[in-house]
Parts: sequence; C-alpha cells; structure tokens
Amino acid sequence: MSKGKLEKFADMAKYENVFQYPYSVMEHVPFEQKGKWRDYFGNDNPIVLELGCGKGEYTVELAKLYPDMNFIGVDIKGARMWTGATQALDERLANVAFLRTNIEIIDRFFGEGEVQEIWLTFSDPQMKNPRKRLSSTYFLERYRRFLKDGGTIHIKTDSNFLFTYTTYMVEHNGLPVLFRTEDLYHTDGIDEQTKKILGIRTYYESMWIERGLNIRYMKFALPAAGALTEPDVEIPLDEYRSYKRPKRSGLATSK
Repeated sequence: MSKGKLEKFADMAKYENVFQYPYSVMEHVPFEQKGKWRDYFGNDNPIVLELGCGKGEYTVELAKLYPDMNFIGVDIKGARMWTGATQALDERLANVAFLRTNIEIIDRFFGEGEVQEIWLTFSDPQMKNPRKRLSSTYFLERYRRFLKDGGTIHIKTDSNFLFTYTTYMVEHNGLPVLFRTEDLYHTDGIDEQTKKILGIRTYYESMWIERGLNIRYMKFALPAAGALTEPDVEIPLDEYRSYKRPKRSGLATSK
C-alpha cells in the first residue's frame, strides 16, 4: 500500500538527505549550511542544482550518471520529493541531497560561487507572468549570487513558449549558448556530454514523447557581470495542456 502525504512528510523529517526550509521557516531559522555544502557531501566535487525537481527522479538519475558530481534537487512539494529522496537513500547515493523550499529565495541557501550548474527540467512556462519563469532575468540575477562565473544553466522542456522565450532572453543579453536543439531525441551532431543525458527520461517526459511532442534542450553560460534585461517580444502561447497544469489562457500570445 502506498504511503499517504502525512506519512511521507514524517519520513522526510527523518531523512538525512533532506533539508526542509520553506519561506515560513527561513523567516525565523538561519540556514547554517549556506556556503558549507561541501562539508555535507564530504568532498570538493562540483555542485549541481535541479530547480523544480518534482519527484526528484531526474536528480537521482543525474547523480547515478555522474558519481563525481554532487546533486541537489529543489522543490516546495515535499510529498513529491519523497520519491527521489527515498530512492537515493535506498540506493545509498551519497552524492544526492534534497532541499524543500521556495525557489524565489534560492539564493539564501548557497554561498558565492558554490554552485557550478543549474538544471531547469520541464518548468512551468508561466506564460502570463514573466517574473515567475525560472529562466527569466529575475531568477538569473538570483542565480548569479551563488553560481560560479560562467556557470552552466540547462533547460529541458516540452514547452515551445518557454523555449522560445529563453532563446530570445539569451540572445537579447548576449549570453554564450553552449548547445541548443528544438528536438533533442532527433538531432545529429550532439556532443558527447549531451548524449549522456538522452537515457534519462522522467515519467511525464515519456508521456509527452508518446504524444509526439518535441523535447527541447539548451545550455548556456551565465557570466557574473553585465546587466540583464527582458526581451520585448510577443510569443505565441502553447496550444496544448501539459499534464497537471491549469488550462491555458484563451489568449493567443504572451502580450
């Protein structure tokens, strides 16, 4: 019998690989791990975040694929995160941790230059609210507070809207594009590092592929210096409804 939400939260409170600091807690309790994540992992290996990790399955699979790197899945939904946290403990993956918090305050948990890479996997496109898009300049400025200079941001998505927006944002600000494809699983000439991630598919990603949707992927570098501004563009909204997401607006574009 599967566990209920309360049972999962009880487990999470005991898990040594889970840190629970939602906004309501951070107002009263300082996060002493900031700048000291390498002490937790017990090594100086690169630290990689997955923001909006959901069940944490992608975080866990990345950790298994790259044992010489440390991965931290971040999300506010603890009942979902329980799946990945439990798997990591069961499989004794020492290079995985999970942080339950609001991504809006993510910069409170990591010291300057402490993180090398960030993954944004199938984030909500937030088509009517630019400030909530995890690839917006609003969030990039926060990432700069803890991402190493020139650190890599990966975005993997089924949303044409979010991918188009991010492309415009990157081009508008002159950020170095390391790789970009609008059809990850049917693209020739993929570099060896990118090929390694092709075998990692989340449950919902597999569903989207079965529906015939292209999976889009981009990675770009984020320099520590330079002003960031939002592109003034009008982008057609996604016409379909992703799993578990609210019904799309009846409007045709983002403006």
